[in-house]
Amino acid sequence: MSVEPTVVIVPGLRDHVADHWQTHLAADLERDGRPVRTVPPRTHDKLSREARVAALDGVIRLVDGPVVLVAHSAGVLTTVHWASEQPTGRVRGALLVTPADVELPLPEGYPTSAELDRNGWTPIPRRRLPFPSVVAASRTDPLGGYRRITGMAEVWGSRVIDLGDVGHLNPASGYGPWGGARELVQELIDDTAGIAAAS
Repeated sequence: MSVEPTVVIVPGLRDHVADHWQTHLAADLERDGRPVRTVPPRTHDKLSREARVAALDGVIRLVDGPVVLVAHSAGVLTTVHWASEQPTGRVRGALLVTPADVELPLPEGYPTSAELDRNGWTPIPRRRLPFPSVVAASRTDPLGGYRRITGMAEVWGSRVIDLGDVGHLNPASGYGPWGGARELVQELIDDTAGIAAAS
């Protein structure tokens, strides 16, 4: 019998926001008794890419069995950096939502290009991910142009979902709960059900 994968939520640089779709997704899964873990907020080294990759790795190591990753914004970059550095055999798939394009200047209020470079976020890894993935891309994301994001998805070997005009798909863009997250996570789980989890 196939073991149900644990959904691991990978937040972006703003960590946990009460009305964020990732927060709602985690609560919904917990209410249903589904296995879910969230990478905890950083209390120090908040901008360190290395620290965030280590935090994600720590959560995955606590999971007994297969994993499905659900990442947003810079959490997508944490995920692809992690995948380029660590064994990924237990990851069955990943939902990568509105990746932040940190190779170009971000809007005011976000870290500067120099800060991001100094903290190890650039360059963004561009190699095929060793597990199935879906990139959900916005046509109007202030943190990542659609053509550049879909170009990254192509290199990562990801299927692209066009979300249309949703901004950065966060509360600042007018989005709290997002039913599409649960549907796409379940689709990933169903599509990869035949992938045996490494022990």
